[in-house]
Amino acid sequence: MALPAQTFTTLHSFDGADGEYPIGALVQGVDGSLYGTTSYAGTKCNYPCGGTVFKIALGGTLTTLYDFCAKSECLDGDGPNALLLASDGSLYGTTFYGGANGLSTGPYSGYGTVFKITPAGKLTTLYSFCSQSGCADGRDPEGLVQAANGDLYGTTGFGGICPSTAGCGTVFKLTPGGTLTTLYNFCSQVASNGICTDGEYPNPGLVLTGNGDLYGTTGFGGANIGPEGVGGGTVFKIAASGAFTSLHSFCAQEPDGLCADGSYPRAGLVRAIDGDFYGTTWGFPSNSGTVFRITPRGTFTTLYTFCSESGCADGDHPLGGLVQATDGNFYGTTTNGGPNTGYYGLGGGTVFSISPHGTLKTLYGFCSQGVNCADGEDSFARLVQATNGDFYGTTAIGGTNDSCTDAQNGTCGTAFSLSVGLGPFVRALPHSAKVGAVISILGSDLAGTTGVSFNGTPAAYHIVSPAQLMATVPAGATVGEIDVATPGGLLRSAGPFLVLP
Repeated sequence: MALPAQTFTTLHSFDGADGEYPIGALVQGVDGSLYGTTSYAGTKCNYPCGGTVFKIALGGTLTTLYDFCAKSECLDGDGPNALLLASDGSLYGTTFYGGANGLSTGPYSGYGTVFKITPAGKLTTLYSFCSQSGCADGRDPEGLVQAANGDLYGTTGFGGICPSTAGCGTVFKLTPGGTLTTLYNFCSQVASNGICTDGEYPNPGLVLTGNGDLYGTTGFGGANIGPEGVGGGTVFKIAASGAFTSLHSFCAQEPDGLCADGSYPRAGLVRAIDGDFYGTTWGFPSNSGTVFRITPRGTFTTLYTFCSESGCADGDHPLGGLVQATDGNFYGTTTNGGPNTGYYGLGGGTVFSISPHGTLKTLYGFCSQGVNCADGEDSFARLVQATNGDFYGTTAIGGTNDSCTDAQNGTCGTAFSLSVGLGPFVRALPHSAKVGAVISILGSDLAGTTGVSFNGTPAAYHIVSPAQLMATVPAGATVGEIDVATPGGLLRSAGPFLVLP
């Protein structure tokens, strides 16, 4: 179903000097602005190296905060990924390449880093991968989540201890001081046919639950061989105790070799308000991708299979994953398909919504503006819903500038917004804390706030800026939504706040 009357706006077209190929998700900072990364270019290194961290106002004004490869041999990192907003208001991220180890001449030197960057642009490298012999600590990291104690958790796509010389990937923990612990090495379980039954090449986007369990996906491996002769990928759980459980191996349903339950996920999971996890695959069936739901115990349901409409007008290859919005529905993008033809003769991709029961609506089709897709093409990144209610994202190529030198069509990518009529809300940072803890509450137009309550219990607070309050979790508070009374009306948190014992 196409849903009319959506308001789409291209906020910025990258030009190479401010970076190119933005494939990481945006994140909203404590000042209300959006922060993101580009994978290549900037002022220090052209394609295929470099990359930037940028800030973009909701109205579209962009500022470059940091250019990677500012240090010789890209010791500061090369090829940044999506950012994480930490509880202290700083941003944390990873670079796929660069760092202090594995240096060589040419692009893609180094094996990746974890970094911290302030909203003012001061960067600190916390860890360089391949610090251990044979890259036993992993290499090529992507994606971070933060625990209540400040520790960071993430994945490496390669490295670790496994039969492959390149390594099969890891899950790791990193303290704020830079001490790394490998929690799991994938391909620790190998079948007689050589398939890594526990999965390999884990994706970015771990979910950390309140009890310390981690949930995620792997792009390959698992108990079932897909149509391309490799494992179709998995959903896994790592308990707080360290115990590993494979919850689902894709290609479990394989009529005619097409993997009816999907294959090859390329994004992590999102935990919904109902307690279940939702995600996407990009591979079969029909090499188009799916949306799925899985319970914490592993009960799996396919909600939607893309390319269900003629000419794949509903999109295909949903690589970016999902975000649950304040209306309870999930929103995402597809890299290809849709109603408009892109630069390569394929569909330029879509923005879609899907209900928890599987009803999909196409909200926007990219490449609706010109042969070079001035509105963008190929959206790889997860969307973010900002506290004004609108969605924001990026496209890897397209836009109005054709000054980039990569192997694509010469355009450098875009940042965009999409309004579907959802109202403003507030977001807690962090999402859980004990009574007496002081937390941030992020929102819009908070300057005139007259009251804050945690599931009905009034709380002490003070106003930091129109985009941020600081509030103390009050005695007697219970799990539930946070309400903020403003002159413009009552703002409610996106999901319940967890009061820790």
